[in-house]
Amino acid sequence: MKLHAQFLKLHSRHCTPEGECAVTLDELAATLGCTHRNALHIISKMSARGWISWTPSRGRGRRSRLVFLAAAEEIALQSMREAISGKDISGALEGIRGHARASSLQNTLQGWLLAYFGHHTEIRSDKRIDTLRLPVTQRLHSFDPLYMNLLAESFVSSHVFDGLAARGTDGSTVQSGLAHAWDTDAARTSWTFHLRKEVLFHHGKVLTAEDVVYSFERMMNSSQRLLYSYIIRDIREIKALNPLTVRILLKRPNELFLPFLCTSRAAVVPRDPGSAAEGSFGRKPVGTGPFRLIEAEDERCVLEAFPYYFQGRAHLDRVEIVHVPWSAAGAYGEPGSAFHIIPNPSAEDTASWGRIYSPSSVRKFVTCNTKKKGPLSDPLVRSNIISCLHECAEVKPADGVPGCAEERKAAAEKAGLAGMKVAEIRDAAAVLQIATIPQYAGDAELVASRLARYGHICRVLQVSPEEFKGPVRLESDLIVFSLLRDQDEQLRLFDLYLTLAEHMEPRMRADIEGRLQLIAREPDSAARSAVFHGIEDLLVQDSQLHILYEKPGETAYLPTVRGVSFNSQGWVDLRRLWFPPEP
Repeated sequence: MKLHAQFLKLHSRHCTPEGECAVTLDELAATLGCTHRNALHIISKMSARGWISWTPSRGRGRRSRLVFLAAAEEIALQSMREAISGKDISGALEGIRGHARASSLQNTLQGWLLAYFGHHTEIRSDKRIDTLRLPVTQRLHSFDPLYMNLLAESFVSSHVFDGLAARGTDGSTVQSGLAHAWDTDAARTSWTFHLRKEVLFHHGKVLTAEDVVYSFERMMNSSQRLLYSYIIRDIREIKALNPLTVRILLKRPNELFLPFLCTSRAAVVPRDPGSAAEGSFGRKPVGTGPFRLIEAEDERCVLEAFPYYFQGRAHLDRVEIVHVPWSAAGAYGEPGSAFHIIPNPSAEDTASWGRIYSPSSVRKFVTCNTKKKGPLSDPLVRSNIISCLHECAEVKPADGVPGCAEERKAAAEKAGLAGMKVAEIRDAAAVLQIATIPQYAGDAELVASRLARYGHICRVLQVSPEEFKGPVRLESDLIVFSLLRDQDEQLRLFDLYLTLAEHMEPRMRADIEGRLQLIAREPDSAARSAVFHGIEDLLVQDSQLHILYEKPGETAYLPTVRGVSFNSQGWVDLRRLWFPPEP
């Protein structure tokens, strides 16, 4: 592929509308970044492939004749084919970024890359191997159940691990998982779980109660701030009564405890000495799930069906999940070669596709830090700020927010802050700091641009998900984040409101925390939902919370896909997918 890139460099620098040019050896060497001798060697190889015609002129400084016989598009596509066939996805993506200056060429190159995805069948040793290749726009860092930060990581983890319990197909009930049954006492603080027999981990070890104890003690002893940590803190003790029985004692009744056991955070990992304690476990996880992770690279991970899965083998044989840093929606190509499953598709080019709506949605919101001394501690100022955001409700940022920079610059000039350095602006009393993570930067910029129209100057601060869990929220005026409304919504809401209470003034914080305690003791799910709605109404009325928009989940799929269903987070459940053989 290096020779392809060198050709494209020459073509970009020296090709004329006539397809030829007069060029010196010095110019060629400068373009290629090499010596004269290497430049001649490269030219010779290109000539041998029929890409160019080279007529040298004798004498230093004299111009030789270079004719381009191959089109740049053709060479770029050859480079892409070689990258894809060699499974060099990062090289293929680099080809797109480096060679696709024209939008038409970029679309063509993306089309070839998309052909890599979807359902593929091959015959190995007289066996049919079904492979599904899926793109994700989030980079995959860790699959350790404790330390995942992104939905894409949770999606993979949910197919590698199991918990004691699982969500029912209706999304509202809790059914057996690694535990086939459980009991609780009248106080609902003592829970006894009875494990299935002969459940295998991917490396061959048989699941026992000690593995469950280890998994929960690992959660309880973690020094990091974990999702749903409020439930983990309620665990007083976990004990193995025998190899197939575990008892968990809670400090107080918590009706969200059982739903928590269905989440990927409560997944059971093996107790092998040092296996999960080392940092490598996040890249080499071992679980009991329907798929085992056999490869984990920067841009790609590969799942393979676990034939001894206790709930039955998955129909797919392999799943390759690839990080693609651009949206695949809208670039489907022909039905026979493009994606068979596309989450959150665009409306373009999918008229002939089947669609199924996920039971989940994503809600983007803004919340105010009223604990910080500043303008937002004044209810009137806060109300004015939130009222400026109501026009955001109908606007959803895509790849960028056109005009944001211009609006904010004009507002800065109006406020007399133009030309100030970032450090100076940060200290200016008139500036509001908006904290968010990179995934929601577009939403934060949208908020900043809307406020700029009304003379409010904002500084958007992007930090990593790990940093976002720290003091940065308490140092900011506004926080832009999201809520995944899925089958675990009540767990997420409890965690969200408990976190929001940390940056509220004492009176409001006490009110919120009191209502959350009522929720934790309420056995009826509908009654819990009513209290959650009351908290939301309270925060909205007090101008402490503003919902920007909500986007429902949706998946487009070709008619050849069978068994399309969703897991608790609204992702396609890979264990049930299958493809009928071609006639």
